[in-house]
Amino acid sequence: QVQLVESGGGSVQSGGSLRLSCAASGPTYKLMCMGWFRQSPGKEREGVALIDGLSATTYSDSVKGRFTISRDNAKNTLYLQMNSLKPEGTAMYYCTAAPRYLGMCQAYQYWGQGTQVTVSS
Repeated sequence: QVQLVESGGGSVQSGGSLRLSCAASGPTYKLMCMGWFRQSPGKEREGVALIDGLSATTYSDSVKGRFTISRDNAKNTLYLQMNSLKPEGTAMYYCTAAPRYLGMCQAYQYWGQGTQVTVSS
C-alpha cells in the first residue's frame, strides 16, 4: 500500500513560482510510476507531469517548458517545480502513483488528498 501526502501549495501572482512536494510511504515507492494531476472547479482532472521508475518524464503541452517533475528516491519524495505560473493553473494538484508491470506504468490507483494552487493575475 502506498500513501501520498502533498504540500507546497499556496497563492502566487501570475509569473511566480511554486514547488510542490509529495511524501510517499510504502515499500515499493522506488519502483513505481509517479505523477501530478490537477483539477479546477467544473473541469475534469488532467495529467500535468509523469515520471516513471527510470525517471523518464512526460508533460502536458500546457506546462511543457515551465514545470519540472523530479523524484528523490532516497527521501521517498516527488516534486513539481512550477515556474511562470498562469491564472489558468489555479487548481487542486494531486500526487499519484501507479505500479509498473513489465516496465510499463499501469493505472494510477494511489492518490494524495491534494494541495491547492491559486494564481492571481
